[in-house]
Amino acid sequence: MPSRRDFLKAGLRGSSLIALAPTVPGFLARTARAATADRDGRVLVVIQLDGGNDGINTVVPFADDGYARHREALRLPKDQLIKINDHLGLHPALRQAGKLLETGRLAIVPGVGYPNPSRSHFQSMAVWQTGRLDPEEHGGPGWIGRGFDTAGGGRRAESLFVGSGTPPAALRGRRAVALSLERIEDLALDAPMDAQRPDLAAEPGDDLTAFVRRSTLDAYASADRMDELIRNRGTEASYPATALAERLRTVARLLKGGYAARVFYTTQGGYDTHASQLFSHADLLNTLADALKAFLDDLAAAGLAERVLVLGFSEFGRRVAENGSAGTDHGTAGPVLLAGAGVRPGLAGPYPSLLDLEAGDLKMSVDFRRVYATVQTGWLGLPADPALGDNVAPLPLLQG
Repeated sequence: MPSRRDFLKAGLRGSSLIALAPTVPGFLARTARAATADRDGRVLVVIQLDGGNDGINTVVPFADDGYARHREALRLPKDQLIKINDHLGLHPALRQAGKLLETGRLAIVPGVGYPNPSRSHFQSMAVWQTGRLDPEEHGGPGWIGRGFDTAGGGRRAESLFVGSGTPPAALRGRRAVALSLERIEDLALDAPMDAQRPDLAAEPGDDLTAFVRRSTLDAYASADRMDELIRNRGTEASYPATALAERLRTVARLLKGGYAARVFYTTQGGYDTHASQLFSHADLLNTLADALKAFLDDLAAAGLAERVLVLGFSEFGRRVAENGSAGTDHGTAGPVLLAGAGVRPGLAGPYPSLLDLEAGDLKMSVDFRRVYATVQTGWLGLPADPALGDNVAPLPLLQG
């Protein structure tokens, strides 16, 4: 199947476009509609932390006696932490996240997980991606795609995955459409625009040609906007030189250009820290915090801050006790981050005790589906029950 870029670069001249009509109009229409409809609506940006983030050394319970008891090589000095309150602090590598907390743009939900947790990456990620606990449902739509299905998705691309490969299962719907791209340049045309625009004058009553013509011209208009964004790149805010920051920069550029997907999704890998965790984990968290702060500052400067909410999650946390390789093994519950101008900042709920464990793991205090329900109903305005099951109550994480 040719890619979007292949079609656009080919010029889409009349006879070849009509010959490809069974496949071309669908993606053209979806791309154009994603770039033109509902540009002022609320947007969710999801950052998936792949591998299982060590939440205990992310949001550090330094005053809990269990922290010193279970962590020796990985214990972070109290005086280096970014203080949240008298009991908790952020990892020192999260300095920029601390600034988000100070300015009221970061909420932290501790102890998030699901009942009867699995320590398998595959199984746990399937639960988080689908919003379903039953393995029989893990091959079906994802929690975001299901929400858009219920709301009548399918007419345009509601979601965009920024990264390599296919969109994640969370975006998959029966009718809702998700697109993907690695770079914003993938939406641009290489040859001069005027030289490529097809002449598709439709005869009266020729509905197919008229539809193809409308879809094609809409797609060219979208490409025009993308070209303008690329040409004006030098006027953008400064971002760190990391892959995650570049993907968030791409999201910001699309938003500033009027691309109207409701959900943008990306990932940051490397969190499976079984050995020599101390330095690798610090580097991961520093990358995350710096990219997130640059992204939100960029949106604020563009007047878009009120529209965007960022959700950061990992498939599970790590074991409370460090292992013999100066790392941590797969655990269960961990913190979820929500960032943006619309959050109720600070710690949202009690931190699980490190002295009252369940088979060596933190006890879950918040079902992850309640965070999802908050995002779906409180932010995106979608019904939560069809996507997550009945009676999943949202949490007070967002401002009125």
